[in-house]
Amino acid sequence: MPSFDLQIFISVLHFFLMRGIILMSDFIIFEVFMKDITSYFSLPLESMEEKPISSTAIFDGKVLHVRLDGITLPNGERATREYCHHNGAVCVIPVTDNREIVCVRQYRYPFHEALLEIPAGKLDTPDEDPTSAAIRELREETGAVCEKLTYMGLYYPSPAILDEKIYMYMAEGLTFGETDFDEDEFLEILKIPVDELKDAVLNGRIKDGKTQAAVLRAWMSLASREN
Repeated sequence: MPSFDLQIFISVLHFFLMRGIILMSDFIIFEVFMKDITSYFSLPLESMEEKPISSTAIFDGKVLHVRLDGITLPNGERATREYCHHNGAVCVIPVTDNREIVCVRQYRYPFHEALLEIPAGKLDTPDEDPTSAAIRELREETGAVCEKLTYMGLYYPSPAILDEKIYMYMAEGLTFGETDFDEDEFLEILKIPVDELKDAVLNGRIKDGKTQAAVLRAWMSLASREN
């Protein structure tokens, strides 16, 4: 199977977009891209599926809930899977009228680093509306409210051990007010030009996965409008 290089794909797409060779909606771009990838698939889901036969709670925390499931493998053998259950989360790319992305810099204890990210937060309950959560997190972390909120797709941050789904959004038409951080949040708010942030992603300077994925999607969306 041919290898896939995201940076090459983005660079080639940018070349065509800037020269007017590709003139299509964001949806069509992503749909064609997905068709190209799925054309490589040969195995049906049924030949790969792992079916649960039991589930035991190992740990129930405030955010994470660790479970041990017994499963049946595709070949009929039995095995176990440990994974963390999570209610889900949202992330938002706030884009200013000056084509800047509002970012937050915060300390991430597991890595003992301060990471540059886009605003994000967990769903308060499993059935909370992600759009409402995105609006809330945008206001709390940046003080902004938006005129337009566009859904950009799902992101699975660590599918081998975590069932968290992150709903990605792009916010435009921003008006800024007061922030409302959580009691244990200490954030630095920054505004970074879209192209500079995209370059930082491709150069490996942005380590947070959801920020990488969302920034590239937003950059593609904004670049397609310029043609």
